Amino acid sequence: MTARRSLVTDGSVYRKTELRNGLRIVTETLPAVRSVAIGVWIDVGSRHETPEENGLSHFVEHMLFKGSKNRTAKELASSLENLGGSLNGFTSREQTCYYARVLDEHLPMAVEVLADLTCNPTLTATHVNREKQVVCEEIKEALDNPSDKIHDVFSRTFWGKHPLGQPIMGSQENIRSLTRPRVVDFVKKHYRSGSIVIAACGSVDHDRLVKMVRKYFHFTDGMVTPPIQANPPLSLKKNIERNDNKQTNLCMGFPALAYESSERMVMLALSSYLGGGMSSVLFQKIREDRGLAYSVYSFNDFYRDTGIFGIYLGTDSKHLRKAVDVVLTEARLIKRNKLTSSQLGQLKSQLKGHLILSQESTNSRMNRLARQELLIGGYQPLTEMVVDIEEVSAKRIQDLAHQVLDESRAVVAVLGPVGKGALDGAI
Repeated sequence: MTARRSLVTDGSVYRKTELRNGLRIVTETLPAVRSVAIGVWIDVGSRHETPEENGLSHFVEHMLFKGSKNRTAKELASSLENLGGSLNGFTSREQTCYYARVLDEHLPMAVEVLADLTCNPTLTATHVNREKQVVCEEIKEALDNPSDKIHDVFSRTFWGKHPLGQPIMGSQENIRSLTRPRVVDFVKKHYRSGSIVIAACGSVDHDRLVKMVRKYFHFTDGMVTPPIQANPPLSLKKNIERNDNKQTNLCMGFPALAYESSERMVMLALSSYLGGGMSSVLFQKIREDRGLAYSVYSFNDFYRDTGIFGIYLGTDSKHLRKAVDVVLTEARLIKRNKLTSSQLGQLKSQLKGHLILSQESTNSRMNRLARQELLIGGYQPLTEMVVDIEEVSAKRIQDLAHQVLDESRAVVAVLGPVGKGALDGAI
């Protein structure tokens, strides 16, 4: 992708500035709105952690909201809420983000608060010990929710001992063992200017924002060490974990595409066809026609160097094999038969609709802006993405299905009241 420093398109203006210390500021100005979504994106997530560190990225995200040199935790929480705005954060496998959404007149306050939160955290021992309890409760909540837990079981099965297989929140054992020095050292090691992007979208003046960033943000120079290369599985993997829940949860996935792949839009089209909503073939065949499941959907994980295409469903244990048979049958059919022109047209309309509707949210646009900068070092405007959708063909979808939906490399994780041989002979 061509690196751009500025671009006028789609009624918006994209601009990028890189400071001497490597900190990047990317903006997309939308003159028709009054709000601004702004995020501080740190290029670190659970895939950057050693087994002993697992959970630290997420824990640090919690800790930064516990107080800064200038504000207590309550003052941080109320600083933007009292202005009608919001302040929050999240951690993924590859990034950590702290973000705010405010009226344009309150952008200076949002910038100052985000800088205070990320550059001046106190990280006191008292707050570390208290937050360990909070995060352990969050982990327990996820473990008690099988539709959440199955995704961690699936990731562990898919990636094995690679850091991508680690749960984002880590284990209770890891969290309980944390000390303030370890938390402080992790921040010093990973919150470095060359691995940070500040992205803003909405009613924002780029040059004015750059001046504010120069004034308030002060990170240690340098870059985060790149994560370990991921190697997708080369053979079939199955992992069945028995519990006493009423429902059986399943994730089935295949090695797929990295974020920068030129076939990413084709992958999204294939995913939409199989499990991208109530009109998708798997929803219709599994839920509507046979009543085998309530929830069934497909998902894509696009990482910097690899990816996953996956399918989730929750069903009664006695219906598990039937549901898996439907999934495999439809995967084989899309490899055997090209979509009709009518089906292809509907898919393209669906993709364009989802894309364009998402662009009406400044927060969604800000997220896309930051991820593109972190993962591909550039910017792809909406018009180019629409062109990519238009260029999707039935043959490209079929070819990609042959490449991705390889049952010899499938990974299946099951969580429920079933035996280890529940899928013997099914896949």
